[in-house]
Amino acid sequence: MNTLTKFAAAVGLMFGLAASPADAALFKNLRPLITGAPSVTATVSISQQRMVLQVVDENGAPRTFMWKVSTGKAGYDTPTGDYGPTWLSPSHWSKKYDAPMPHAVFYHGGYAIHATNAVARLGQPASHGCVRLAKPNAAMFFDLVAEYGKQNTKIVIVD
Repeated sequence: MNTLTKFAAAVGLMFGLAASPADAALFKNLRPLITGAPSVTATVSISQQRMVLQVVDENGAPRTFMWKVSTGKAGYDTPTGDYGPTWLSPSHWSKKYDAPMPHAVFYHGGYAIHATNAVARLGQPASHGCVRLAKPNAAMFFDLVAEYGKQNTKIVIVD
């Protein structure tokens, strides 16, 4: 498919016109950029143990935040890839690890971005594969996902 055809498909998709499922998948993340719709993008770097949160509000104004995280320790990998939130749990409790996971934004099976009490370990791998944040940061991320919608949120985990 050439660039002009892809662009036409994206425009059609944004304005509710027909597009094939393949075309829809290619352009699902362009709508907020072109229409100015609010969006939240969390990019987690495992090697840097950092999360960059990019928020575009309903007026198109961007805000960026950078926070320390803890990802999976040895033997407990944090899966890389592009995800969307699947569900939110304000006060989740892990039955598997018998541990609190406040402000949990689940994105891949049982993996979530959530708050931790172990703030001294932020900036180094320490989790069972989830992405841990300080409580105020996790609460802010959780609230933004809830406010802007799961459909307008992207989670990117990179090495």
